[in-house]
Amino acid sequence: MLLSTAEGKMPPSAESESNALLQGTLDLLILRTLALEPMHGWGVAQRIQQISGEVLQIGQGSLYPALHRLEYRGWIKAEWANSENNRRAKFYSLTAAGRKQLKVALKDWDRMANAIAQVLKPAERPA
Repeated sequence: MLLSTAEGKMPPSAESESNALLQGTLDLLILRTLALEPMHGWGVAQRIQQISGEVLQIGQGSLYPALHRLEYRGWIKAEWANSENNRRAKFYSLTAAGRKQLKVALKDWDRMANAIAQVLKPAERPA
């Protein structure tokens, strides 16, 4: 999405902007998934992969830092419980603040998606 330098690397400011966009998108995906029901971390990743038709795959190196970040912000909470295969797992659920944030993030996503769609639309040629 962002232009790279001649060496193929993004300038530091562009790299942090790109990371923030990706982080915000992952946060939105997690919040939306947890709005359906509380689930453990691996379940969140599996649900996102399943709903996206196997297109989106969230690795543990991205998933768990995101879950901890959302918990730190007070948007989700975690409780230990037994999973469906009787193993102890941390189950995450949305908080009231998380539900509010989800609404804000969905509005922001819609605005961004519409703006991108406008840019990608073929230009109309004058008659």
